[in-house]
Amino acid sequence: MGIYEELQERGLIAQVTDEAKIRDLVNNGEAIFYIGFDPTADSLHVGHFMALCLMKRLQMAGNKPIALIGGGTAMVGDPSGRSDMRMMMTEETIQHNVDCFKKQMSRFIDFGEDKALLVNNADWLLGLNYVEFLREVGPCFSVNNMLRAECYKQRMEKGLSFLEFNYMIMQSYDFYVLYNKYGCNLQFGGDDQWSNMLGGRELIRRKMGLEEQDAKAQSMTITLLLNSEGKKMGKTQKGAVWLDPEKTSPYDFYQYWRNVDDADVMKCMRMLTFVSLDEIAQMETWDDSRINEKKEILAYQLTALVHGEEEAAKAQATARAIFSGAGDSENMPSTEVPADMLEDDSVNIVDLMLLAGLVKSKSEARKLIQQKGVSLGGEPVGSHEDRVTRAQLEEGAIVRKGKKVFRKFLLA
Repeated sequence: MGIYEELQERGLIAQVTDEAKIRDLVNNGEAIFYIGFDPTADSLHVGHFMALCLMKRLQMAGNKPIALIGGGTAMVGDPSGRSDMRMMMTEETIQHNVDCFKKQMSRFIDFGEDKALLVNNADWLLGLNYVEFLREVGPCFSVNNMLRAECYKQRMEKGLSFLEFNYMIMQSYDFYVLYNKYGCNLQFGGDDQWSNMLGGRELIRRKMGLEEQDAKAQSMTITLLLNSEGKKMGKTQKGAVWLDPEKTSPYDFYQYWRNVDDADVMKCMRMLTFVSLDEIAQMETWDDSRINEKKEILAYQLTALVHGEEEAAKAQATARAIFSGAGDSENMPSTEVPADMLEDDSVNIVDLMLLAGLVKSKSEARKLIQQKGVSLGGEPVGSHEDRVTRAQLEEGAIVRKGKKVFRKFLLA
């Protein structure tokens, strides 16, 4: 089985421009491919995870990845899948985010000599002369076709800014530059990027004066990671699930995957892990009584990919200790409580829950407590007015929300 067939069997391929050509490229290790990442935050998140795993799979099969960080396109903002305009970032913020991305990507991609490239489109986009750029690229794009693109439809009703309208042209220009400079012959992206990706391929074809059947550059989209309800995975009550351990701890990362819906476990196993297809096929024969075993394997595999085997083992041991009732662990996620939060040597339980992000509002906390959904030290919290003492915080006060969320509170 070639790598292309494996990607198909894992359910990763959504749309392709020329299947036969793409299959030959990747199966023969001849693809020089790129995936773009706009640095809109100071960490990659689960939404980027599948793309990073795909780059790793293809590199292992002998292909050469180009990780394109959008330091230039981030100055504009991608309107795809959005109902409003992104906040504009300063060049300093973008550069900081770019530096953070580089460090995290090296966990997945081998940037050794001539094995992969990491480039920043700010290097060619920010220095462009506007009129020259329009003359070079503008004639290759039909405004009518652009307005029909899925990435713009959602914004048309509320208003699409001219700034964002340029995004497709800029992303297309990226492919054109990478094709000419590095011989890049294949672009990957999320399925919501299809219109932008076709724009880049068409730009290369027209600039080279080729017929459609002779196109040298190809595009392929990756299936979006959706749960059984059709919603994008990677979000929690506290927001995105980040790859940065300072933003989402290895334990919380592990727990996110340990708690995925039963219906999504095997899909995530196929699409995200490097567990062999034969092993996955064997797991699919297990009866329902082994669902938690599957979830543990999924959570461990993904945590090890992002944070390493040691952190994955710690997270698994912590989860098992907590949920078996054998006691807490030093690796349990914790929150430090500033001393100035205490009044009369104690602090309100609701305020602690808000501090740790366990709830979004006081009313949500009160409702949970009323429903007996919060416990302190193993005992249900009786009232939203209950308080946690300084002595309890000095020892480490354990708060449980529902059946699966634990937090240790310590006095700072």
